[in-house]
Amino acid sequence: MISSKSIKKKAKELGFHKVGIAKAEPTPKEKTDLESWLMQGHHATMEWIVKRKKERGDIQTYFPEAKSVISIGLNYFVGKDQSNIHSDYKLSNYAWGDDYHDVIKKRLFQLLGWIKETYQDVKGVVCTDTSPVMDKVWAQRAGLGWLGKHTNLISRDHGSWLFLGELILDIKLDYDAPFNDDLCGSCTACIDACPTQALDEYQIDSGKCISYLTIEHRGKLPENQNDLKGWIYGCDICQEVCPWNEKFSETSNISEFQPRQEILNWTNEDWQNLDEEQFRKLFKGSAVKRTKYVGLKRNIKNNTSP
Repeated sequence: MISSKSIKKKAKELGFHKVGIAKAEPTPKEKTDLESWLMQGHHATMEWIVKRKKERGDIQTYFPEAKSVISIGLNYFVGKDQSNIHSDYKLSNYAWGDDYHDVIKKRLFQLLGWIKETYQDVKGVVCTDTSPVMDKVWAQRAGLGWLGKHTNLISRDHGSWLFLGELILDIKLDYDAPFNDDLCGSCTACIDACPTQALDEYQIDSGKCISYLTIEHRGKLPENQNDLKGWIYGCDICQEVCPWNEKFSETSNISEFQPRQEILNWTNEDWQNLDEEQFRKLFKGSAVKRTKYVGLKRNIKNNTSP
């Protein structure tokens, strides 16, 4: 029988900064919270969340044989912020390097392959946020951290600069205690700083969120939500003001997350003159391709003075 201790050791060898293991079991409260959030329309146009809400609300609906959830965190903070960008256009620093989906999946498949060397009959499913699994719920249950008021998971040692993923297995393991403390306390820095009032405590209205508007929203921006505050892909404001990030951020050692130099060095004119061929070349293997060329050009134009 493979041990939880050996799995965690291997996960750290593969570069994961946080790892914990939770029992795969029903999450009725979180399921109800998700359904309530959807009923309020806070998912905006992201119908893909609605289509697979049953799987998100019950991990056994997604993977019936699930017994254990190995939750991982990968630090992506590279020691730089928007002041290091030479243009007036801002891009969330999670997208400065390679696509985190590829980086996480590669390592999780390596972990699964290593487990199969010992336990050949094990069944496992590798997940990132493209899977119908509530990453933050399982990270909290596995002891990685707590859900902050900005709705991101916060850890004691890396703040909220963490990508999350899971390896779900059909075998029982030793489980970690959930992280039950809420260390946000009375702080409301993230809520106060949000320029579009997208945040309430522990809940986000996606339709007002700059990250949603610059990435997921298709077509023309709503007239009442067209001030992107300089952001052309994503938004880091609520994380930048978080005291846990200000105090405990550590520079990531993951080379794939190092920024592409164009993102740091391009001028306003470079961005304004971006054509589709340049877009494909610059953002090959990048999360920025999610917004598509037309979306990024819309965002640039929206942030450009007449």
